Amino acid sequence: MKTDGVLQTKSKAFAIRIVRLFQFLTEKKREFVLSKQVLRSGTSIGANIAESKYAISRKDFILKLQIALKEASETAFWLELLHETDYLAHRDFSGIYADCEEMLRLLTSSLLTLKKQSPA
Repeated sequence: MKTDGVLQTKSKAFAIRIVRLFQFLTEKKREFVLSKQVLRSGTSIGANIAESKYAISRKDFILKLQIALKEASETAFWLELLHETDYLAHRDFSGIYADCEEMLRLLTSSLLTLKKQSPA
């Protein structure tokens, strides 16, 4: 199956930002529980998109993108929680949250397009 190059590129860049956020939270803020959650879900987005490239069927391809969408939604939750509990200042939160929202939009759009197309 073919995954959109933009989706792969942006999800990998987002995963890198999430890893750096994890480093900041653990080293500077000494926060280990929420940071681990956001690391897991935030990097899982790109991992599922990468995995979709070698999906064994169209159904499997769509499933991988749906999982990536769910992980992006979970990541947004953890980012909001980190912000609302003052682990992330607004300036640190706003950029990465905007990137997360973009991942949500891209995945939603891709899935809607795939579901409208006839099965291959």
